[in-house]
Amino acid sequence: MCGIVGIVNSGGRAVDLGVLEKMNRAILHRGPDEDGVYLNENVGMAMRRLAIIDLASGKQPIHNADKSKWIVFNGEIYNYQEIRADLDKRGHVFYTNSDTEAIVHLYDQYGPECLKFLRGMFAFAIWDERVQELFVARDRVGKKPLLYSHQPNGDLIFGSEFTALLEHPSISREVDDQAIDAYLSYLCVPAPMTAFKQIRKLEPGHWMKWKAGEIETHRYWLPDFSKKIKISEEDAIEETTRILRESTRLRMISEVPLGAFLSGGVDSSAVVALMAQESSQPVKTFSIGFEEQDFSELKYARRVAEHVGAEYNEFIVRPNALDVIPTLVEHYGEPYADSSAIPTYYVAKETRKHVTVALNGDGGDESFAGYERYTAMNLAETYSRVPAALRKAFVETPIGFLPTSELKRSRVRDAQRFLKAANLPRNERYFRWMSTFNSEAKSTLYTDEFRSRLNGANAMSVIGKWFERSNGSGLLDATLLTDQMTYLPNDLLVKVDIATMANSLEARSPFLDHNLIEFAASLPQSLKMRRFETKSLLKKVAAKLVPKEVIYRRKMGFGVPIGKWFRGEMKEFVREALLSEKALNRGVVRPEMLRKYVDEHTTGTRDHAFQIWTLLMLELWYQRFIDR
Repeated sequence: MCGIVGIVNSGGRAVDLGVLEKMNRAILHRGPDEDGVYLNENVGMAMRRLAIIDLASGKQPIHNADKSKWIVFNGEIYNYQEIRADLDKRGHVFYTNSDTEAIVHLYDQYGPECLKFLRGMFAFAIWDERVQELFVARDRVGKKPLLYSHQPNGDLIFGSEFTALLEHPSISREVDDQAIDAYLSYLCVPAPMTAFKQIRKLEPGHWMKWKAGEIETHRYWLPDFSKKIKISEEDAIEETTRILRESTRLRMISEVPLGAFLSGGVDSSAVVALMAQESSQPVKTFSIGFEEQDFSELKYARRVAEHVGAEYNEFIVRPNALDVIPTLVEHYGEPYADSSAIPTYYVAKETRKHVTVALNGDGGDESFAGYERYTAMNLAETYSRVPAALRKAFVETPIGFLPTSELKRSRVRDAQRFLKAANLPRNERYFRWMSTFNSEAKSTLYTDEFRSRLNGANAMSVIGKWFERSNGSGLLDATLLTDQMTYLPNDLLVKVDIATMANSLEARSPFLDHNLIEFAASLPQSLKMRRFETKSLLKKVAAKLVPKEVIYRRKMGFGVPIGKWFRGEMKEFVREALLSEKALNRGVVRPEMLRKYVDEHTTGTRDHAFQIWTLLMLELWYQRFIDR
């Protein structure tokens, strides 16, 4: 696990080694063990290494047999030994025992087609000296980040994090307004956009080539939901367990201490149980909770650890948000407002004191239908078939009159929120449920100046294009594909990569093995969700591994009590940040709306926790990266 950076100048201009080294130092946390540099006139690549495999001889950059190709690599290839064995038979000669060298030889053999052989997480760059061409690739689901800037003069600058690219003097900090608009909907900036106009993200499942100042990008992987298999539920349970077990076993390969995050949910519990079966020693598990019991699943995590004989480590977070927020703003590098980044950062920080690698349960929900919104989407389809007059008279009007609290979530409040979107087209309905600020909210949120700068851009297109592309798939599969292409890589995987690598910890995700994702896509929808039971099949898999009371309960998520913090210890901080003269005059949000959100929330009139957190993280990003 590493961080990588690089510069390729067009026109043969020499790379400035000092700039390259500054870029590399900016990501020291991603690889504190060692660094390496490749410099050849107009090309420079560098990396920071967190040594996990081949500790003795795996130092990068690494070359092929005749030293015509050089690679810098961030990630882990779990089937690299199998790849090396095959390449050995084909006459390839290796000088290390690393997975990195397997990639450059595989590229030697197959070119871009090498990607279909890789099983793991990766972002890498290969410079081919013979043809003066750079090949860059990112893993299928987007576990590892890859940012780049293609300059007007043809130069290409790339790296693992924003702080690295921003060390290059040619990169402008001009803000991308359309990215900010998307962020205010999704809590994150969706790829390929970034908050900076001159920086883009290489999307998951894509490769990119640079040659003579021109770039070409290509998608090489996409899960296929159209090819369904005929399979009984019992056989589906057995095959899911088999693939997940293999995926977990592969991710336990390590030359350094290894453990697992254990939330007490279905996915992480299943992974820990399988790790315990595959390990000769008790698995080290790490769980985090809050003093506020509504946000803690520790009793379930403890129960799983006891059941499988794992070593249980529990941390109660009494976070000083004022201390951790600047760290988060610095490492994420662009506005990012998923508040679960706070507990993720803390659990990574504590876990790193004990191990260097931690497995997790990320990805189970997006393949096996684990979110309640999937139920809501299906329910809305059924509801839409009821005549409109009956819906209004017997459902919408009566429920609309029921009293609800603005400060406390309730089933009535959930029902009212459901009904506001239930009659909309699929993509609009989903956008409304997924958005912090939907189109209606933005109509009063934005200044006239900012709205005119958006030039008609609509953040809903981010998910809309995937619903359109999934034509022919059922509603559940269309929603799963949309989440796999948007919410998973843009929000969840960014959160975990940054939070763990900020603490020099490698995170591995068995559910994100592409073989498991492809198998789940091939399953009939009815196996993944039965009537309105989410994650039906996976729960049956997990119920054979851990106690049923852990599995069959309402999903809690990984939330934090930010609403309470904003009325307590963070009250003055929020006011100072969002109601300062500079914040009120950013030209994005109308000043009266900032005052309204802060005043109503801090006085306890209404609950605007998510809106305030989103606006706060935007303002702090402006202060750190734009105002400087």
